[in-house]
Amino acid sequence: MTEARDRPAPTYLSASMRVFDLALGEMLWSRRSVFLALVVGGPVIVAIVLRALDAFQLPALRVNGVRVAGPLVFGMMIWFLYLRFIVPILGVFYGTALIADEVDDRTITYLFVRPIPRGAVLLGKYLAYLACTVLIVLPSVMLVYFLVVPIGDGSIARTFPDLLKDLILLALGLAAYGAVFAFVGARFGRPLLFGLFFAFGWEVVTLAVPGYLKRFTVAYYVQGLVPHAMPQDSAAALLQSIFRDQPPGWAAVVALLLITGGFLFLAVRAVERREYVLEQ
Repeated sequence: MTEARDRPAPTYLSASMRVFDLALGEMLWSRRSVFLALVVGGPVIVAIVLRALDAFQLPALRVNGVRVAGPLVFGMMIWFLYLRFIVPILGVFYGTALIADEVDDRTITYLFVRPIPRGAVLLGKYLAYLACTVLIVLPSVMLVYFLVVPIGDGSIARTFPDLLKDLILLALGLAAYGAVFAFVGARFGRPLLFGLFFAFGWEVVTLAVPGYLKRFTVAYYVQGLVPHAMPQDSAAALLQSIFRDQPPGWAAVVALLLITGGFLFLAVRAVERREYVLEQ
């Protein structure tokens, strides 16, 4: 008993790593992991279908009689499937649940009675979310890349640098959205509804409306880093023109890092200061 009392309390970092180890295993074997697999598996199935259509020379991949190049198809999938849907939806469902699930399951008191800082609990669970999503989303992107890019005589060697940029961009997006919604889940009640409204209501509307409001979205800075240049005569160019007001690349990176660090700090402070009252 005396040795246990005299044992020094774990540091903030070591406590976060302990929570990370526990939370990562729970996330990988939770029902949300099935949802995650279904979400990231969708683009892979689409890529397999497109590759099969191309192999049989079917007209599905032709515009005005001209075969659509694989790099263009891949860029459109990154833009519309991953950046505008998969990354935000994973941030919403995982980020808001980091603390909210513990409250709903009435297990948060067991976490907070341990001799570790409250904020370390959220930080460790956030790192587990980031590891879980990155390690599943990025392989999905690579599968889509190798399936789609060769369509229409696309060059893998020439476009490989864009793939690396895409992987970094997706990781930044997952980090930023996860931090924003971790704060929402730690600070507000019913965070899932708020998160869905922000990602698929507020961001969609403000990006399409001229003005400065778009600077209060994560998507505005994510789109500034998209490496794919859409041909001007394509339907993708028409849709992409809605988002033509883009920040410089360096400014987008700085903004995403500030968003991630700032909201993660606010989330940690919210957990440390908020009194969580469990409903009877």
